Amino acid sequence: MSRTTALRRASIATGLLGAAVPLLSELRVGPTARKSTGQWRRAPVGRRAGTKLGISFRPRQCEDLGLDPGQTLETLLAYPFEMLRISAYWDRVESAPGGFDPAELDWQVDAAERAGKRVIVCLGPVKSFGYPEFFVPRHRLDGDLPEGRLIDGASHPALLAAATEHLTRLVRRYRDREAIVAWQVEHEGVDPLGMEHSWRLAESFVRHEVDAVRAADPARPILLNGFLPTSTAVLAHQWWRTRDQGDSVAVAERLADIVGIDHYPRHAVGSIGRWSAYLDGATGVLPAWRRRRLLARVIGSGRTVMVTEGQAEPWESVTVPPSPDAGTPASCPPERLIHTYTDCLRWARRAGTELSAYLFWGAEYWVLRDRQGDSDYLDAFARILARS
Repeated sequence: MSRTTALRRASIATGLLGAAVPLLSELRVGPTARKSTGQWRRAPVGRRAGTKLGISFRPRQCEDLGLDPGQTLETLLAYPFEMLRISAYWDRVESAPGGFDPAELDWQVDAAERAGKRVIVCLGPVKSFGYPEFFVPRHRLDGDLPEGRLIDGASHPALLAAATEHLTRLVRRYRDREAIVAWQVEHEGVDPLGMEHSWRLAESFVRHEVDAVRAADPARPILLNGFLPTSTAVLAHQWWRTRDQGDSVAVAERLADIVGIDHYPRHAVGSIGRWSAYLDGATGVLPAWRRRRLLARVIGSGRTVMVTEGQAEPWESVTVPPSPDAGTPASCPPERLIHTYTDCLRWARRAGTELSAYLFWGAEYWVLRDRQGDSDYLDAFARILARS
């Protein structure tokens, strides 16, 4: 073996080892359910300055959990948070050709106004928050969107025209409601839908939608959000899949008034029986480096930044979070609400800024647990509101 070949192999081995170290350090294996410890009662709560607190609300998630959406929202609105994020699901507003039924959105806006909350409306229309994140009415599609492709105005002109018409109609209907403080366009707009689909919206598609919303309501800011990976493996995977135009956070930096970050420090990647494997990148070096660079750019551009989704419900290897009788899912026990929130406040301040808002994700799950006799999630949330 030549010296050059030996050096090359040593270099490759060193590189692989260097890549494996952060990946292995972020991998956790353990029981899917763990006993409740009550740590949320003792965990230090970060102090906010001007950061407004709130939740996202999903009627569809309530239905999946066996909860009544109206009663669940009323339960949550009784807590003294400031902001509520809701979504207009296109397939429900327009369930049949020529239809327009915004009743589901109407009662949510009405309830928020009665409770004195500020409202962010996610207009979609192609992607909205909540699994499976894709809610285009079937009659608006000629067939399934092609996998591995960018969806733009050239490839799907009818879809873009219909989406623009739909969100413009929504904005015109609700723009006189004083409780509404911002419009969210799409949800993680240019990212693929997890592992289920590989098609993505083109930046030009989202830009056209943003321009339409600004034309219909020039006064309110536009929010675009994106998933900010917290583990090295997911960061690399997302970079590879979105390397042509950047991911949704990058596009938000270019198009939005408010850059929204979806932050999930721990999630399952697989399970066997009572055991699960998790990626936990709360202290990941590469994700933290990207986060610092993002915050520096946002601050320099004069935009505001918020956490649109701060993990506050379990992310296990199933689409609906489990609620075990004995214990809580390991991906997000109640104390994680406090830890994740406090960490986000801390890294924003280290970057020289304050989050404009922090929205907890998973409030419907808290109500489910409470109905089952475990109020720890709701109590942890109440403790944050009282002490922050």
